[in-house]
Amino acid sequence: MARPVILTVDDDPAVSRAVARDLRREYGEHHRIVRAESGPAALDALREIALRGEQVAVILADQRMPRMSGVEFLEQAMDLFPRARRVLLTAYADTEAAITAINVVDLDHYLLKPWDPPEEKLYPVVDSLLTAWRESSDRPAATIRIVGNRWSSRSYELRDLAARNQVSYDFFRAEEPEGARLLEAAGADPDLLPIVITEDGRTLVQPTDAQVAEAAGLATTASEEVYDLVVVGGGPGGLGASVYGGSEGLRTVLVESRATGGQAGTSSRIENYLGFPDGVSGDQLTMRARLQAEKFGTEVLTTRTVTALEPKGRARVVRFDDGSEITAHAVVLATGVAYRMLDCPGLEDHTGQGVFYGAAATEAASCAAQDVYVVGGANSAGQAAMNFSRHAAKVVMLVRGPSLQASMSHYLIEQIEANPRIEVRTCTEVCAAAGTDHLEKLTLRDRNTGAEETVEASWLFVFIGAAPRTDWLDGVVARDARGFVLTGPDLPREENGRAPAGWEPDRDPFHLETSVPGVFAVGDVRADSVKRVASAVGEGAMAVSLVHRWLENR
Repeated sequence: MARPVILTVDDDPAVSRAVARDLRREYGEHHRIVRAESGPAALDALREIALRGEQVAVILADQRMPRMSGVEFLEQAMDLFPRARRVLLTAYADTEAAITAINVVDLDHYLLKPWDPPEEKLYPVVDSLLTAWRESSDRPAATIRIVGNRWSSRSYELRDLAARNQVSYDFFRAEEPEGARLLEAAGADPDLLPIVITEDGRTLVQPTDAQVAEAAGLATTASEEVYDLVVVGGGPGGLGASVYGGSEGLRTVLVESRATGGQAGTSSRIENYLGFPDGVSGDQLTMRARLQAEKFGTEVLTTRTVTALEPKGRARVVRFDDGSEITAHAVVLATGVAYRMLDCPGLEDHTGQGVFYGAAATEAASCAAQDVYVVGGANSAGQAAMNFSRHAAKVVMLVRGPSLQASMSHYLIEQIEANPRIEVRTCTEVCAAAGTDHLEKLTLRDRNTGAEETVEASWLFVFIGAAPRTDWLDGVVARDARGFVLTGPDLPREENGRAPAGWEPDRDPFHLETSVPGVFAVGDVRADSVKRVASAVGEGAMAVSLVHRWLENR
């Protein structure tokens, strides 16, 4: 295998040569040292490295460079090699640059120049980063190749699955020369797409999500039959419970049907989360939380769908769609919510073919120089609009209400109003969609006048409402009329005001406890919860303390 790359970029030629010399002297035997003298030149080098299929372990960038600062370069470098460890070099203490780098590009280390002697100031830093890079579980176990049609909804689903699980992948269109060559080499039928080619050369024809996850080295099967705690759902609440469950010694397993992070994991920028003054992408926050949970021993299962929960004595049995099951002493429900489907003619036919529910981060770059339509007026829609505006010619937000004030954070409204590429159309809704193999036209209706307008559109991203994923809990735990799980003081009570009907313990339900003792609900799936990332994480942590109380007194 090719030696992993250590890349250094500094606009001062003498400094650039000195950094490369010191790195080559210590690490040249097992790593390829690449140097560049500007941010754009370094990005070109990274693109070439990516095309060759090599890995970048560490990037060292000078902050004070003309045309492109170190932070600006590292932010773009993350798109090419998100798992590379990042070091910022500066000639003097620069607090503002440090804070920006830590929060915008997840900086791993901040190194002052000069670093003489390197044995004391440079090598120990690089040693620790190389060790972390080699040992980190977020390093891709494999690179898969996906061959499919550009406007195939299933091809999109597989790309989205890989991207959200930090799996390195390449996508090839079947109609293009490289895609056709791969199909021929694999002996695959072009009528049976998509196909996935694994790193060891196996060909998976129209694979399931679980087959792709297994091929990419993700865990899909529980290693044990009995756990202290099963967390169902990998959004912020589920990740919070997993981190605290593992850190407090509980045998914990997190079960996620698609990818950790939930809706928050698809957000391009979360700016009101404590401790990140410049914001953090949902992808970065999710990756760090998952690593943290795994560091504490939590087992993470991907592409596993839970279909049933059954209390059995003091045990809680969780069943999967393949008929298998695991048993736990306690369960935390953190399944979050799903965006509601837009109900109008033509949209369902083009889901995944220009119509997407959620941010669909894999499609952002494909929107370059085109018009993008975003439906919704809450924070998730606003964050997506800001992200797409970096690529699209214009982003049109379609909002049913008269303004954004009632549903969106003030800071985000100000950003949207200041962005010349974003147009907000209030009192407007989508009433029809049309196209052949993909979305081509939308019909928009003015809710005040009833007037309709047809526009050309290939991209529609929908962020409306929230539907809880709780049908599988029907008849097991108490839910409200909309399907959200009731907990603690919100549970229906007996006429004497005591615990709910059928409640066995000689105590009232804990605050986050459902109508089934030992089963807790956190985050968006819980009735009347605060729909914010920070509150979901807090509830996840709180649930673990309540789990301990349940285990001690059951």
